[in-house]
Amino acid sequence: MGDPGIHFGVSGTALVRAAEAMLRALGGAEVTFLFPLLQLPEDSSAELGMVDPGVEEVRFSPVVVQNLVAEAGGPRRRLEFLVPAAAVAAELSSRNVASAGALFDSALGVMYDGDLFHIEGLTTEYFGGMAYLYRVAAVE
Repeated sequence: MGDPGIHFGVSGTALVRAAEAMLRALGGAEVTFLFPLLQLPEDSSAELGMVDPGVEEVRFSPVVVQNLVAEAGGPRRRLEFLVPAAAVAAELSSRNVASAGALFDSALGVMYDGDLFHIEGLTTEYFGGMAYLYRVAAVE
């Protein structure tokens, strides 16, 4: 029997859009990732290291936040942030960063609900060879 020409596979782009829609439907929140500023002021005190270069706040949305089990002797709170690949891809191109791993490695932390969290790890979810979701684990 020959190929009927009908394929029911999911393309990578459709899956990226579906993941973003799912996160939005699950009540996606907005979280702020903090990145170091790359430019220092044109001042001699900046050359001596006397000026704090500051941080840049980058908001990602929609993001679903889940509580993770915190160990008894460990951090007070552990959270997992589910970030859609579409939001990360837009930031990668604007920052001229090669990968999502490099982007999240350069982050100083995550602001959520008025608290600052330190990024503990990153897991990328793939389907059909294309990233559609990033799981960012963070501790307070």
